[in-house]
Amino acid sequence: MHPPDELEKQVQADIHSRLKKIEGQIRGLQGMIAADKECEQILTQARAAHSALKAVCNLILRVYLIKCYGKRGEEQSPEDEFNRLDRAIDMLSRFVDK
Repeated sequence: MHPPDELEKQVQADIHSRLKKIEGQIRGLQGMIAADKECEQILTQARAAHSALKAVCNLILRVYLIKCYGKRGEEQSPEDEFNRLDRAIDMLSRFVDK
């Protein structure tokens, strides 16, 4: 098991790497549009970039929930616990595809 700080650095590096790849995909999309490529090719590339960004969002959300809501406060009232859970559900609901 990795120490929390080391694990957090690894996750940050993974997110950064994924975002750089997405950046390349977006630049590729821009080039495809400028070169007047076929719509199907552009849409395929756009779908790939969308999927990659969604995966990054899911990773960030996972880390966020574990970091911010995974630890139980020692002296929290049931109301405080409910409020923490309510905030976590609110955050998750923003990422549910409608």
